[in-house]
Amino acid sequence: MSSKRLCLLSFACAVVSSVAIGQEPKPPTEQPPANADRLALEQEFQDMLTGAVLVGRYSVAGKENEGPAQEERYTMTRVVKLQGDVWLFTARLQFGEQDLTVPLPLEVKWAGDTPVLTVTDFAIPGLGTFTSRVMIYRGQYAGTWQHGDVGGHLWGRITKSQPDEKDRPGE
Repeated sequence: MSSKRLCLLSFACAVVSSVAIGQEPKPPTEQPPANADRLALEQEFQDMLTGAVLVGRYSVAGKENEGPAQEERYTMTRVVKLQGDVWLFTARLQFGEQDLTVPLPLEVKWAGDTPVLTVTDFAIPGLGTFTSRVMIYRGQYAGTWQHGDVGGHLWGRITKSQPDEKDRPGE
């Protein structure tokens, strides 16, 4: 049984026993990762995304019944932590009719062991201003996006990229 399940189970038992004897229940405390744990998580995050491709779909709110979700593709050439919560993502963005490679300084917040890309009113030259929250966990991503009055959801898988034919050495 996982430690989170045990924590919730012990909290439920504490609530039942506290109520039975007339005491106020105390919520479980989740400890933030120690600095060494955070460094390991950050390194794992960097290794997972550098040279990776996020391939998935996105929907547009209010148009979910107008056809299948559109395909999206984000190729991460390099991902590196800059300072604090800011990471530099060098990425090729492919969605709709857009295909653009740009360096993106993005904020990454941590929810326990889960990184969440946090973008608020972020201008991308040639594309416009975006707001989104994207959670990354165990080779998958999911989140929300907003571009002006249009927004929706996005989701997909993270895989390691294969070099294009022209990028392969000796060919």
